[in-house]
Amino acid sequence: MALLHDPHFLVLAVCAVTLLGISKGGFIGIGASAVPLLSLVIAPPQAAAILLPILLAQDAVSVWIYHRDFSAWNLKVLLAGATLGMVISTFVSTSLSNDVVKLAVGVIAVLFVATRIAAPWIEHHLPKPSIASGVFWGVLAGFASAIANAGSPPYQIHMLPQRLPKMTFVGTTALYFAATNVMKIPSYAFLGQITWVNMSTGIALIPLAVATNFIGVYLVRRVSMEAFYRIACV
Repeated sequence: MALLHDPHFLVLAVCAVTLLGISKGGFIGIGASAVPLLSLVIAPPQAAAILLPILLAQDAVSVWIYHRDFSAWNLKVLLAGATLGMVISTFVSTSLSNDVVKLAVGVIAVLFVATRIAAPWIEHHLPKPSIASGVFWGVLAGFASAIANAGSPPYQIHMLPQRLPKMTFVGTTALYFAATNVMKIPSYAFLGQITWVNMSTGIALIPLAVATNFIGVYLVRRVSMEAFYRIACV
């Protein structure tokens, strides 16, 4: 866990894990900056791998709390696409240098900001999705999630126009991202990122991850549906 003795890494890791916790609590998208933050001091693939045990621990909390409310149809079409997106990302990543991956992370971060700005328009003007569009956005979400833990923009493009009840939206989100994070295990193992250093560093941060997850849950349960969607679209 030598990384945790680096003050620059530690500060960025605390910020990244806190944002992930609030995001996993229900405010989707806030955690998309976690990999870009850690990529300031380590390679993006290593950053994504370190965050994996943290994400799995947070997913366990979120699924336990929200598993009763979800949209089965959305999960089916999105996860069908996400599976393909994960496979594509795995094989693409084997041929990319760290510099190219950093560029990809930067591009995804810019697209994330653009999508957040456009979210109110997306929510009110895009038609409700079909099976084909759901699979398409699922592919993009799975690919972006594997590369930079940034699957929320395409996920939101699919979900927001439906204006689902708050708890259904949050429950579907919890189950979807829990499933995609489990899919990352064989992908990251194939890429050689499931190492002792990466896993032990991530595991050491789990207590903070779980604590911040409950903060997100607390906040979600205390805002109205309208306020929730306003925050989700910020």
